[in-house]
Amino acid sequence: MSAAKTILITGTSSGFGLSAAVYLTSQGHQVIATMRDLNKQDALFAKLRQHKVSQPLKILPLDVTDHKSIADCQQQLDQAYGGLDVLINNAGFAIAGFFVDLTEKDIRDQMEVNFFGAQNVTRAMLPLLRARRAATIINISSISGLTAYPALGAYNASKWALEGYSESLYYELKPFGIRVALIEPGSYKTKIFYENAHYATHFNNPFSPYYQVSQDLKIFMHKHLKPNHRDPVEIAKLIEKIINHPNSGLRHIPDWQNRTLILLRKILPFSVYSSIVYQISSKGIGAWSQLNKSANSSN
Repeated sequence: MSAAKTILITGTSSGFGLSAAVYLTSQGHQVIATMRDLNKQDALFAKLRQHKVSQPLKILPLDVTDHKSIADCQQQLDQAYGGLDVLINNAGFAIAGFFVDLTEKDIRDQMEVNFFGAQNVTRAMLPLLRARRAATIINISSISGLTAYPALGAYNASKWALEGYSESLYYELKPFGIRVALIEPGSYKTKIFYENAHYATHFNNPFSPYYQVSQDLKIFMHKHLKPNHRDPVEIAKLIEKIINHPNSGLRHIPDWQNRTLILLRKILPFSVYSSIVYQISSKGIGAWSQLNKSANSSN
């Protein structure tokens, strides 16, 4: 086992953050698990008990959109540890909905958490990371940060922004011995599209031109996508692998299916690639064909 690290993780009440907090603690690391609402910490403790993890884990409140919350957390970490070895920017959510059904507030809220939230926390924690002279920042992105899908435009935009920012930061922090890495998962067994799902303000508006497509999409996700999701512990193990291997690189797509998809995006003409994505996105959603017929008949 490698030397224990002091690791801060945002968004640990569920999903990748929860799995990473439990797994990394079980491997002997000093984990500081943060979440916006401490009333949700029971799930984390339950998972620690389930896996019989006896190593202590510290939980702190942290709202990535609240500068005072971030400053308070940074101060406590500075006093307790004097530095950080690893920062994992995981906090985030996905809002589903076609652009015409999204309000400006919907989109701004998405960007505030997924993009500006990661920047807010990174900015505050950089002095603690520099103090260690060799540290790592891991930003949890998504395959949606590399290729776009219909009905996820706001989420795509937030992750594409995170990708560009992280690549720039990779160069900027290298002279200080701080590595930056991105993880771009596909579908995993988390609550992001289910219990924690967020929908566009007008997602259920019967007067929207996308109303029936939206309803079919929600049914399709629950019936067909959920059973095929992978275990988020895979991401926790990948995180530790990145931490332990200083030359692991910037981008990490954990599954071969999405690595193949991104390779096709790079080598195929966009007209061909977009047809593939369109077919994948519309699979099993009958309303797509109806929408196309209506559009064609009006032309």
